[in-house]
Amino acid sequence: MNLDQFLTGKRKFLIASTLATVTSLFVSNVVKTQPTVANSNPSAAAPLLLTKNLKNLTIVFPSRKDAPNLQEQVGKVANFLSRELGIPVKAQISDDTAAVEALRANRADVAFLSSRPALKAEGLANSRLYLAEVRSNYSGRYTYNSIFVVAKNSPLTPKASTKATLEQLRGKKIAFTSPTSGSGFIFPVSELVKNGFVPDKDRMEGFFSQITYGGNYSKALESVVRGQADVATVSEYAMYPPYISTTDAAKLRVLYKISGVPAHGIVVDDDVPVVMREKIINAFLKLNKPENNQLLQGLYNSTELVRVDHNRHLKPVRDALKNLGIEP
Repeated sequence: MNLDQFLTGKRKFLIASTLATVTSLFVSNVVKTQPTVANSNPSAAAPLLLTKNLKNLTIVFPSRKDAPNLQEQVGKVANFLSRELGIPVKAQISDDTAAVEALRANRADVAFLSSRPALKAEGLANSRLYLAEVRSNYSGRYTYNSIFVVAKNSPLTPKASTKATLEQLRGKKIAFTSPTSGSGFIFPVSELVKNGFVPDKDRMEGFFSQITYGGNYSKALESVVRGQADVATVSEYAMYPPYISTTDAAKLRVLYKISGVPAHGIVVDDDVPVVMREKIINAFLKLNKPENNQLLQGLYNSTELVRVDHNRHLKPVRDALKNLGIEP
């Protein structure tokens, strides 16, 4: 082999080696950009989110007692978002459980969820909460109180300490909202566990003489109004219509409150590309503008949507669930 052949062969080797290195680095970087999906199939190739083109959007809204004309209102919001995003937006109404399942199965891209379902959506669908609602009857702007409510003429009164106040509940009849309610069960029972009154959520009979579940805020409060329970646990906003009449509300008062319950908010699934996710968030934030705010208030009486950090916003409910040994 002469010198020219040797040099030509070496150049070809160096070029091939360089191309192989560049290709390897490119593939490695692309793989590293793939998100970890909680419910992914390990045997299936992960999609490249940067190349995904979202041609339409499905949003799930939960049904609520204080939203009687929800079907009409979500239609208006969907039309607004469609104009802002430039793609068709489909709005669906269902309960929180169905909304989380829709996110998990990739049948929905966005959902309006309360705090515990938002945690469940994180675990099952790798979705995250980016916006929280503000209401005029939330004492913490985008957090609210879980409250223990008694009859106005009840001998139970607020004391100088939490323990002294809650000690009065020993031997009393309590009406929780439901075993899945955050402010109507999880936060109140967590407080009882934290202060040593009950060992866990399944062993409260030794402290209370009777435990019932109203099924919703209205029925839990009605049980106190009718004398069927000494105390009920609900959200602070349940002390107003449509949950209870002003006449019945006047017969009740708050014995004890737990602050910091996270407000409901907008959850976006992880398969929505980052650029589109920001467009969706900004489109929702435009509902805060005076000319659009009536659309937002028409949903759930929210006055504003604010950006929140997923982990920080949901930490109180995560901690309360941990106290009770409950999975989200």
